[in-house]
Amino acid sequence: MRKDLAWEAGKGGAVTTVDSGKTLKVDIWRGGEDGYFKSYTVPHETSQTILDIVTYVQRKLDPTLSYRFSCRVGMCGSCAMTVNGRPRWTCRTHVDLVAEDGKITIEPMRNFPRVKDLAVDMTVFFDKWRDANARFVPSDEALDGFATVDPESRERKEASAAIECIGCGICYAACDVVSWNQDYLGPAAMNRAWTLVNDVRDADPNGHLKAVAGDAGCHACHSQQGCTSHCPKSLSPTASIAGLKRKTFAALLKGAL
Repeated sequence: MRKDLAWEAGKGGAVTTVDSGKTLKVDIWRGGEDGYFKSYTVPHETSQTILDIVTYVQRKLDPTLSYRFSCRVGMCGSCAMTVNGRPRWTCRTHVDLVAEDGKITIEPMRNFPRVKDLAVDMTVFFDKWRDANARFVPSDEALDGFATVDPESRERKEASAAIECIGCGICYAACDVVSWNQDYLGPAAMNRAWTLVNDVRDADPNGHLKAVAGDAGCHACHSQQGCTSHCPKSLSPTASIAGLKRKTFAALLKGAL
């Protein structure tokens, strides 16, 4: 066992003991939409994550590699990539859980324009939050002071179950409907709209419902649950979208839409 290949603390990873007899073959996407896979051989380390591998390649083998990350502890979601065909947070994905015969393929997230290498342009993702009217609209009562919210109410429980989304884009990358329909608002935007519809402090629930009731909204969802099965926060955008389907239909019957 040698430590000379271990990373130094403070330079991108924890100090670990390396088994000098083990390496990994890693294929990483290089370039933009018309790019290619380039192969690298990296040491296989103890408790190694996919982000550790990408950082090792960039700092030790190829400084031109572009990628995005920030917190490294599963809080920001900025390190999301596609690993062996599945969108994942790379900082929380351990190599030993995903490597197939010592091989790993890493590429940018699906359904996003590729900027360079592993970095994608998330503008369209956040534009759809805007299009879904997924922003809080304070009521006059809420502005006057502290709002009273019953934590045991059905609405608060519905909102709380979906509120922890951090906008990593993994559900958007996993969604087949997004790949078929570029106008589709996507799971994250509608999940956020669902939390607002159930927030008693919000002054425009019908406005949120109207924004997601069109052809590119909640009724376009095929309920395949790709967003739910891939969400690293264990949220269920599928359930949120199903709730929006019920709410929009009820509002339509009442003439509110």
